[in-house]
Amino acid sequence: MGEQRSVQPLLLLLPLLLLLARLSQLWAFPFSSSLDLDVTPRTTVFSKGLLGTARFTGFSQNYSTFLLEEHAGLLYVGGRGALYALNTSNITTPTNLIINWDASPEQKKQCLNKGRDNQTECYNHIRFLQRYNETHLYACGTNAFRPLCAYIDAERFNFSSGFEEGRDRCPYDPAKGFTGLLVDGEMFTASQYEFRSSPDVRRNSPFPSLRTEEAPTRWLLEADFVGSVLLKESINSSIGDDDKIYFFFTERSQEQIAYPSQTKVSRVARVCKVREREREQY
Repeated sequence: MGEQRSVQPLLLLLPLLLLLARLSQLWAFPFSSSLDLDVTPRTTVFSKGLLGTARFTGFSQNYSTFLLEEHAGLLYVGGRGALYALNTSNITTPTNLIINWDASPEQKKQCLNKGRDNQTECYNHIRFLQRYNETHLYACGTNAFRPLCAYIDAERFNFSSGFEEGRDRCPYDPAKGFTGLLVDGEMFTASQYEFRSSPDVRRNSPFPSLRTEEAPTRWLLEADFVGSVLLKESINSSIGDDDKIYFFFTERSQEQIAYPSQTKVSRVARVCKVREREREQY
């Protein structure tokens, strides 16, 4: 009888313990992953599947910017201190074109004097590379924490003019999230551009540049941009539909909750690309 009496309280406590365990999982979210979260990768590539693949090897590092032009059979690549034009039929060919574009020794010295890391940050990391028109590309790099941009003659694959100030077009920090598009001669970018600035979306050209407002409540909270895409207006739209640019990013959650949260949530922002001559019609 004594053993039965000692077991009964435990049986009564068991449902309560299970309930508390489940609540602890809910309270822990988003600080810990949910047990129901599916972490299966969308694509899995085994090492044996890479056997026989063509590989490109250059002297640069951190190949992070790409522009594929299938009709021309070219893949443009921006790395640390260099730009490449690769033949998509055989990217290993030794005839691939290269533009060396590193920061000057003077700029690297200034970067070091600012306390930046000379192993990672005090280089020219190419962050923007897109087609400008039929004959030229446009590229921007961090240039050891003093961003620069330049036009590139696509046929000769060399710089076609002097460098332009890139402060409002390219982030200083090579690790900051960044995305950008060239649309009808206008450049739209999104990033945290300067040391202490807040992330924002900008139209950088033609001048004057425009940017999202820095409202007291902030539109973006520690945003980290990952991509952007243009959506063209509807053909023969009867409602004056305009081209739209969508920006994809993550940011710290701004939802009102009972406890401080560092949760990162995915967001999509939309910018309407209204030309000046069209604004008078609306």
